[in-house]
Amino acid sequence: MSTMVFFFVPTVIFLTVVVPMWLILHYWTRARLNKGLSADERQHLEEALALAERLEQRVATLETILDSEHAGWRTARDDDRERRA
Repeated sequence: MSTMVFFFVPTVIFLTVVVPMWLILHYWTRARLNKGLSADERQHLEEALALAERLEQRVATLETILDSEHAGWRTARDDDRERRA
């Protein structure tokens, strides 16, 4: 009976004190490591932002061309929508 208690008490202490602290610290450090973007994710984000800026410039250029060649294109589109409704 004493050998059973000899192994039982340290096991209970280990399971109630050490294991929960170990798990908490493990997931806490994992969360700290994953807090920011990785280098690959940051590169993809920068590429997407550059693409969005180029597309925005293209739209602005197209609007400028349409404004110079067909002055009422914005209101014409709105008038077409009102006719369809």
